[in-house]
Amino acid sequence: MKKNVRLLMLLSCIQLSTAFSQQTVNKLPTKSILAGKITDTNTGLPLNGVSIFFPDLKLGTSSDTAGNYEIQNIPEGKFLVEVSSVGYSSVIETMVIKGNIQKDFSLAPSFIENQAVTVMGVSSSTSLKRTPIPVNILKKEDLFRNVSTNLIDNIAKTPGVAQVSTGPAISKPFIRGLGHNRVIVVNDGIRQEGNQWGDEHGIEIDELNVTKVEVLKGPASLTYGSDALAGVVNIISIQPAPEGQIKGNILGGYQTNNRQRNLHAELGGSKNGVIWGFYGSYKGAADYKNKFDGPVFNSKFNEKNFGAYTGINKSWGFSHLYISRFDQRLGLVEGERDGVTGQFLKLVNNGGVEIEKIATGADFKSIDPFVPKQRIRHTKLATDNSFKIGKDRLTLVLGYQRSQREEFANVLDPSEAELSFDLGTVNYNLQYHLAEQKNWKTTIGINGMQQTNKNKGIEVLIPEYSLFDAGGFIYTQKRVNTLSLSGGLRFDNRSLDSKLLMEGADTKFDAFKKHFSNLSGSVGLTWDAGKMVTLKFNMARGFRAPNITELSANGVHEGTFNYIYGEQDLKSETSLQVDAGMLINSDHVSFEIGLFNNSIHNFIFLHKLAAVGGGDSIVNVNGDDFQAFTYGQDNARLYGAEFNLDIHPHPLDWLHIENTFSWVRGVLNQEIDGSKNLPFIPATRLINEVKIDFAKKGKAIRNGFFKIELDNTLAQNKPFTGFNTETTTKGYSLLNAGLGADIMSKGKAIFSLFVGANNIGDVAYQNHLSRLKYAPENLVTGRTGVFNMGRNFSIKLNIPFVFNLK
Repeated sequence: MKKNVRLLMLLSCIQLSTAFSQQTVNKLPTKSILAGKITDTNTGLPLNGVSIFFPDLKLGTSSDTAGNYEIQNIPEGKFLVEVSSVGYSSVIETMVIKGNIQKDFSLAPSFIENQAVTVMGVSSSTSLKRTPIPVNILKKEDLFRNVSTNLIDNIAKTPGVAQVSTGPAISKPFIRGLGHNRVIVVNDGIRQEGNQWGDEHGIEIDELNVTKVEVLKGPASLTYGSDALAGVVNIISIQPAPEGQIKGNILGGYQTNNRQRNLHAELGGSKNGVIWGFYGSYKGAADYKNKFDGPVFNSKFNEKNFGAYTGINKSWGFSHLYISRFDQRLGLVEGERDGVTGQFLKLVNNGGVEIEKIATGADFKSIDPFVPKQRIRHTKLATDNSFKIGKDRLTLVLGYQRSQREEFANVLDPSEAELSFDLGTVNYNLQYHLAEQKNWKTTIGINGMQQTNKNKGIEVLIPEYSLFDAGGFIYTQKRVNTLSLSGGLRFDNRSLDSKLLMEGADTKFDAFKKHFSNLSGSVGLTWDAGKMVTLKFNMARGFRAPNITELSANGVHEGTFNYIYGEQDLKSETSLQVDAGMLINSDHVSFEIGLFNNSIHNFIFLHKLAAVGGGDSIVNVNGDDFQAFTYGQDNARLYGAEFNLDIHPHPLDWLHIENTFSWVRGVLNQEIDGSKNLPFIPATRLINEVKIDFAKKGKAIRNGFFKIELDNTLAQNKPFTGFNTETTTKGYSLLNAGLGADIMSKGKAIFSLFVGANNIGDVAYQNHLSRLKYAPENLVTGRTGVFNMGRNFSIKLNIPFVFNLK
């Protein structure tokens, strides 16, 4: 009750702030206009389709065939604008908007990708070059050119990023060796909530609707509070159509390995400051296969997603409303096989009796999962607002999301939910951005969430609970000639109220209340040491409060095949990470290197329980024995390095030679059951790519490319062997290739085509972070676990369309 009162008080304050900001509207200029022309620096010719976008205002347009553009309803103030087009260096400038402004831009052809992009993962937009926090950007065209089965799989080649996977449909992001509740996923300004502690489901976001992904590496607790210990995956799905246009696309795709078919359509418009849009997506995949396992039974999935948005952009700011629905059905791979043939087994209802049968060919081709299976639904309603208050700006993001995860394991009654989590979350983020003065940019804010979990299944792993989270922060940036400084402080408080649950006369969960608080901060700098060289340094303190599973679990965790007990006396994790980096950009060479050291106090991890009489503690559930584990803590350290080298040898400017390297090492302060290695540390990875660009300005074919890639993953010989948690993993190399281009007519792209091939050599391999690596042994072959996907060919077709509104 007290938490509901606090939430109502918070919403009341927000409403008062909104009302005050609306009262100031009449004091603002009714209209500001920015107009001009975009040309090619070398030729002076006009450029068509160039994006001119104000990230903080979510307002923009694109140039016409004559290179002209115009943006209306811009609030007065000082804002960052990004001017970008494929094949050209982006222009990023801070502009003072007041009245009508004529501003022309010229773009230079670029052979180096991602020289300058904006970052919206901090309190306000800045350029990638100016932020001291290590960040990687993937734009829509980058996502389109990858072969992937889900969004995290798509971004997992980013330096420092890996994925914990349980088949093609289920991936969780890991950043520099840390994941689960140590990584925050943000989608269109809303922190994504959906039982992140589990391995058995993904992030519940529609991959096909994503326009941009930003990966912030390192503690980001200053902006996001608890859980951003490893970093943030900031996903932007909604980008309104340019002013005066109706814009959309139809995207289709097919993959041969698991017969995965994708279909996505979206349409949006903008006229006189009023924006609208909607989209829908469909995915369906049969079982994937590899040369050791053949088709992997029940790795199939399907999903249907949709969303819509509307809003208004005026000189006083903007107000946008979003709604989305994610609905996924997926099978759970158990890996049980027949002891004689080695073939996968399925559960069958044989006249009211559960029996096992060998899975047949038709079973592998269906996209409808067998038992055990899951259904995951995620519904989100959010409003994103920005109001001009004098020279300052107030932003407000409010969201409600509901994550419903159901697990079905009874073949005799397939509709019976064995586990059912119903998680409701209200998110809020209120920030006041002070007008820039003497190159100081300062933001003061408060954000957090109210969360409630209900159990609706016949079995219970965690208790019902309510949680209230609030944090206040101040963040500032200062530009002094070639030096950019940034930093801030934040205080957080989290209250958790866990509910009592009785099973007959036995207590399943004790009632308890917990409070966690923490002071976080960061300080960083970037220095333009020369025209081509930028040096970066950042030091940040982060924290993470223990999650509900770590505090109070009492049941079988399917991701680990163990019986898990929570520990109520756990303390918050705190970390101190130091990052140092260097960026070198020339006309024909781009080189970026980053080094980091992350010291974590009270690192939480599973360890085995001992029986009272000695030996392992065993819990019997429905006739099956499970080893008992609980959570403990120790200090830990992670350190590593990443680099990217992109070479365009002159005069062969059409040739790209790119190398990406990632290495991380994680150790505990003391040896635990014979091992000091941290669990879930990805293996060292080196990706070598050669890409050839062709027809960059062709009339019929434009922006063509062909690439061939060697993805090398080294052996992981330093696993956490304590309590038989992990085993070593062999290294492997995968050969991949891709070909794509825009097909043009009358100067406009009528469609884009991409053809890709992954694992051309059909290598049988197991990724160290694949949970299927620990599936049961095949007694016929002697191999333990299930292997990753084999050879896979992919084709994607994207048809864009634009209508100008008069």
